Amino acid sequence: MQLLNSLCHIPAPAGNEVALTRFILNYVRQMSPGWQHQPTVIADERFQDCVLLVFGQPRTAVFAHLDSIGFTVRYGRQLVPIGGPRAEAGYRLVGHDSQGEIECTLTIDDETGELGYAFHRDIDRGTELTFYCDFRETATTVQSCYLDNRLGVWNALRLCETLEHGIIAFSCWEEHGGGSVAYLARFIYETYGVRQALISDITWVTEGVRPGLGCAISLRDSLIPRRSYVDRIRAIAAESGIPHQLEVEGSGGSDAKELQLAAAPWDWCFVGAPEDHVHSPDELVDKRDIESMRQLYQVLLQKL
Repeated sequence: MQLLNSLCHIPAPAGNEVALTRFILNYVRQMSPGWQHQPTVIADERFQDCVLLVFGQPRTAVFAHLDSIGFTVRYGRQLVPIGGPRAEAGYRLVGHDSQGEIECTLTIDDETGELGYAFHRDIDRGTELTFYCDFRETATTVQSCYLDNRLGVWNALRLCETLEHGIIAFSCWEEHGGGSVAYLARFIYETYGVRQALISDITWVTEGVRPGLGCAISLRDSLIPRRSYVDRIRAIAAESGIPHQLEVEGSGGSDAKELQLAAAPWDWCFVGAPEDHVHSPDELVDKRDIESMRQLYQVLLQKL
């Protein structure tokens, strides 16, 4: 879990993912010599802060978003949400501006509900603030801010250790409207002819998806993937014997939304571990679901 711990400590709110991008590229440089197969690394100004790792002759792309939710400093000590963070008065927030490092607390106006911060000085407007990272590991669970989606990134990096054929796409902006998957998907489709995807992201613990029973294969959220593709994934998962659950939701979304709307025939399916305390500093995931997710992705990339 040391890699996951490191990932969770790196601030990368939507729109300012560059620190995590640099970490990913450095990690690949250091670790890829020990992987079974070597990827082509694509990371340049065409793709902003996104990263593509291309292995062999790919048939499937795995999308994992780098960014997290957070807050932007506005005026008069006001804060504007980035994405949909849970907001409770007293949450510890961190960041840095032209005057130095910041550790402040979230405030909520009792009358207006307006978000703000308590700090000994004014913070530069436009500064991003993220949850203070308190990474907690037990024998059975991991708890931290930003397991969504650092755990999806961790899963993709672990997949690289044995991956022979496939594309790992680290995207940006997912938590705040998306935008990067559109050009990534176009490049991948036009360059490699790949048009099927897995979304390495984190879903919710609900009344139908319980912790410890395996990662979730989503049959739908606010969007509906093509049933024949999802059925292929379900068949591979069932044959593998790896614990998993089926998810059916009517709301929520992921990087898949841009694949669904792409001017290319992309198939996609969300496969990810469920977490409790979503979008808070205390996101909680069962280690059995993490291991299920890791194992299932290895099998899916071999057989899809």
